[in-house]
Amino acid sequence: MPAMKSPPQSILLGTAGRLDRFAHLCGRLLGWFTLVMVLIQSLVVALRYGFDGGSLALQDAVTYLHGAAFMLGLAYALQAGAHVRVDVFYRTLSARGKAWVDAVGCLIFLLPVCTFIAIGSWQFAASSWAVSETSASADGLAGVYLLKSLMPLAAITLALQGVSQFARALHTLMQVETSASDTTSFRVATSQAAEKTTGKLHPLVREATVEASP
Repeated sequence: MPAMKSPPQSILLGTAGRLDRFAHLCGRLLGWFTLVMVLIQSLVVALRYGFDGGSLALQDAVTYLHGAAFMLGLAYALQAGAHVRVDVFYRTLSARGKAWVDAVGCLIFLLPVCTFIAIGSWQFAASSWAVSETSASADGLAGVYLLKSLMPLAAITLALQGVSQFARALHTLMQVETSASDTTSFRVATSQAAEKTTGKLHPLVREATVEASP
């Protein structure tokens, strides 16, 4: 019979599940962005070499879509385990060891870096929004402020996925501790029950049982 999850464990799993679903939804959406980007880039190439023409707006659209796919895909890549990981030692660790590495890595490296990027790029994007920055080319796309907003947005979504990873690591640690505690309690209870049973036996039988035990 599976052990019942404690309220903290349920909260951790629920939070991680919701954040994972959000990252997965973003990843599916960005997959369509990538397809549209490839189609537009193919159109740009066809116009340039087939009809000796071109469009700066289409080229800007490719840049916008590529920026969105790359910056907003960071969280999905983390959720899918697609980021580069030097796991020479990590893959040999136990579940508890991996959970410790994930938890400490999120707290010390991932979340502080995301905070630094979000704070550093916030003013950069806000200044662009303040003047409604557009393309320097007359035929380019407007809304450069949207492109620059991808930087703090990417940091925020990556941080949210980092919180999900941290929650799952904590859940694993709590689960391991609970399993170890349950095992210890079971052994103690079994030992006490055996002692009580042995105490009720006939003295000769009890003596033979004690001598036969290792």
